[in-house]
Amino acid sequence: MSPVQYQKQLRLQEARQLMLNHALDAGSTATRVGYESVSQFNREYSRLFGAPPQRDIRRMRELPAGGAGQIPS
Repeated sequence: MSPVQYQKQLRLQEARQLMLNHALDAGSTATRVGYESVSQFNREYSRLFGAPPQRDIRRMRELPAGGAGQIPS
């Protein structure tokens, strides 16, 4: 993984935590973690986590506590 890919992954993981823990929407979260384009944020989020932010967060909230925070393989 390149340094740029690693940084992107960290930003997206931080975004996921913000949406889970602070109930922020994708647009606010994207800006907060440094994205200028919400559509780019949504694309990259979907690539990493396997679903768009809203669907992923809904799924994460439905998981038992032990399954939260895992990246699908």
